Amino acid sequence: MTPDVQGLHRWLDKHRDQLLDDVLTLVRHETPSSDQELLAQALAWLDRWVTTSLGESPHRSRTENALRFDYPGTGPAPVVLLCHYDTVWPAGTLAEWPATVTGDRASGPGIFDMKAGLVQAVWAVRALAATGHDRPPIRLVLTGDEEVGSPASRPVIEQACADAAAVLVFEGSGPGGALKTGRKGVGLFDVTVTGREAHAGLEPEMGASAVDELARVTLALHALADPATGTTLNVGLVEGGSAVNVVAGHARAHVDVRVASQAEADRVDDALARLTPHDPRATLAVAGGWNRPVMERTPAIGELVALAQAAAAQLGLDLPEVSVGGASDGNFAAALGIPVLDGLGAVGDGAHARHEHVSVAALAERAAIVAAVLTTFSNGQSI
Repeated sequence: MTPDVQGLHRWLDKHRDQLLDDVLTLVRHETPSSDQELLAQALAWLDRWVTTSLGESPHRSRTENALRFDYPGTGPAPVVLLCHYDTVWPAGTLAEWPATVTGDRASGPGIFDMKAGLVQAVWAVRALAATGHDRPPIRLVLTGDEEVGSPASRPVIEQACADAAAVLVFEGSGPGGALKTGRKGVGLFDVTVTGREAHAGLEPEMGASAVDELARVTLALHALADPATGTTLNVGLVEGGSAVNVVAGHARAHVDVRVASQAEADRVDDALARLTPHDPRATLAVAGGWNRPVMERTPAIGELVALAQAAAAQLGLDLPEVSVGGASDGNFAAALGIPVLDGLGAVGDGAHARHEHVSVAALAERAAIVAAVLTTFSNGQSI
């Protein structure tokens, strides 16, 4: 059945005030990734709200700060709706920056990244039932550690996505409401140098400076950057030495690496493995690894884009796409070979910034587009 996108949008727009109220309620639950008590309180609310909105899930499971709901539908494979509810904002932020609405602009900590998108996902599923559209099996996954790299939820995400027909990620949209069809892989590495201490004035020749070695390593790492392929390396934090008059016996650098292809990840890995100290009396060690794999745009992702763009066109909307340097939990699903469409969340701006906000009118538009994409999978379609 061809989705009635305009009908879906009319129903959602009719319920815009309720949709917005749900967004603001979730924003008013502070959820810094490091505060387990606040995360648990928010997850308890989400558990009740999702169950009230979509009904009891025949298969509901909870792991640490992650919740998974499975709902039946028509079709051989589920579509995963992937969301996180944690934010970068510390407890107490709401006291100085409350959730507010002014005209078409709703603002508050975490509203764009990505609480509004989470709420849109649930309302999209509600809209299908309310307007008589079929839906595929739906698997809703809510996680609470995305902003710190998803250390606990990664296996939950990978298990939930393993048999999926597609994965829809409700991170905030790109510029102009763009879908995110490519995301860089992210590597976080520590380079530790151990030198030999000596008095800097009396016998500097007896020392082997770890700081000198680290400076050389920093230049070597930055030289690995390749703007043409999208590869960036940033030595963002350095530490070392014990006193100004002592040849440094230790130093450490924390390195952020972003790559747009697996080939570039392999190149960087090889270069890191070949780092050696200039002074043979010093030693050098590299620790860390790839926090998230690359999400490369594939033909299957292109087909998902086409579905979303066709739905948007029925609302008179253009829906561009973009590749971005930031990573999301969608990277994990893409690495499994599952088609992923990211950036389906709110239209707005200001992720991780004080001007974070979303468009109120676009809440219903985006939810209608998602609902239309979902219903196309109810006939067993695969990408």
